[in-house]
Amino acid sequence: MTALVIGADYLGAIEQKMRARGITEIAHIKGRNPGEIKKVNIPKAAAFVLVFTDYVNHNIAKVVKDHAKARSVPLVYAKRSWSAVEHKLAGLGL
Repeated sequence: MTALVIGADYLGAIEQKMRARGITEIAHIKGRNPGEIKKVNIPKAAAFVLVFTDYVNHNIAKVVKDHAKARSVPLVYAKRSWSAVEHKLAGLGL
């Protein structure tokens, strides 16, 4: 399973815990710099997009939302903590 993660400078232990839940590929965009809007490209195999709300530029969040909606990919917003991410992934059935 593939996921796109937007926000945070590094994922830390969240990446390992996501892999333990069966997410084999994680594409990551830091999302702080306005120039990264051009880098936003949801992988074709992406099962969902995770946006860390406390570490992302507002314009990038809007672009990601529009891309995810156009491709019908589930979009999940969470704070950068494993408990928040785990709760949101459980809502997706993961």
